[in-house]
Amino acid sequence: MAAAIGRRPGEPRRVAYLYILPAVLVFGLFILFPLIRTAQFSLYEWNGLGASSWAGFQNYRDVFTEPQLRGAFVHALVLVVFYAVVPVLLGLLLAATMSRAVLRGLGFFRVVLFLPQVIPMVVVAIAWRQIYEPNGPLNDLLRSVGLGALARPWLGDYTWALPSVGIVGTWVGTGLCLVLFLAGMSRIPRELYEAARLDGAGPFREFRAITLPSLRGELAVALTLTVIAALKTFDLVYVMTSGGPGTETTVPSYQVYNNAFLLGRVGTATALAIVLTLVVFVATVLINRVGERGQR
Repeated sequence: MAAAIGRRPGEPRRVAYLYILPAVLVFGLFILFPLIRTAQFSLYEWNGLGASSWAGFQNYRDVFTEPQLRGAFVHALVLVVFYAVVPVLLGLLLAATMSRAVLRGLGFFRVVLFLPQVIPMVVVAIAWRQIYEPNGPLNDLLRSVGLGALARPWLGDYTWALPSVGIVGTWVGTGLCLVLFLAGMSRIPRELYEAARLDGAGPFREFRAITLPSLRGELAVALTLTVIAALKTFDLVYVMTSGGPGTETTVPSYQVYNNAFLLGRVGTATALAIVLTLVVFVATVLINRVGERGQR
């Protein structure tokens, strides 16, 4: 009786551990264990079939010294602009416009802009590959309005192939950012805008002083999701260009596939995967730290 009186309220701690045990087992079996095995493979020279040999950190040195592998990260950074920066700016602009103006069929436009998010990326890639064909709809449109000089094989052009893939990422990501920002704006009290208007604030000042600071949490979520999508993109590149022309559109995920399954360099591929995982982790932590600091 005395022991029961001295015990803290609630279940014993051992019972609490039992509650989280299934989740810990699933995490360890399907995430932690594969990650550890990947890190182990990255220290060996292995073609995926025969015997392996110890390579130490040579595979990691290859990731940072081989131009093709290093270039893949540069291409991923370019895609961050198209996948994250442009969609966030467009999403803010569209959300600010929709929240101020009374638009007929607003729900329809919202669904249409969000639709690319629910379409499988392989379908998106095939559709846009048809659009970018030399005799596809985009070049036909340019020729019909007298801009035939701009028509080109977009995905075969060394200058325009990567931006062409990036534009597809912009098309997909803008709807997600728009929905997030509209949800955030719906929580801002209308009294703040009315008070700002009484003080003579215009639309731009209202946006800068009220809307933007209130959306820091949504901005952090949108940037986190879109930056991760840019860094780990694979399906768009694989279906649209297969990394070409040359290596102009290769990205880290595609190089992981290329080295592991086509070139038989499993050690290099897993080292590249570990570096990519660290880059994604650091980017996520930095974005959330900045977002949390702004909310204090």
